[in-house]
Amino acid sequence: VQLQASGGGLVQAGGSLRLSCAASGSTLDNYAVGWFRQPPGKAREQVSCLGAGDRSIYYADFVKGRFTISRDNVSNTVFLQMTSLEPEDTAAYHCIADPDSNYYCSEYGPPMRYWGRGTQVTVSS
Repeated sequence: VQLQASGGGLVQAGGSLRLSCAASGSTLDNYAVGWFRQPPGKAREQVSCLGAGDRSIYYADFVKGRFTISRDNVSNTVFLQMTSLEPEDTAAYHCIADPDSNYYCSEYGPPMRYWGRGTQVTVSS
């Protein structure tokens, strides 16, 4: 599975962006999917996860109420709608996927098998 994120850019604080992750090589409808981010000079952190069949969902506390994860099985794309962006959201955002149909999304979910190239999000104050 190849994953390619897009939709990043420069936005002012309080603004919105929608990230997209296009998948090829397999359909994602039975995959767990999600997003990680890596702020400059910091460790990677899980942002959100959506389990296979949308049976589980997870958001990190720092994005709850502001970000929404979704998928479109027809276009084989995963989205991350980001609103009320803050300078602290500045990071490279990567989409991820795992073929385990029993993958349960949580703060402690195991690493997913597939990682895509990131898209940069920069939020100015």
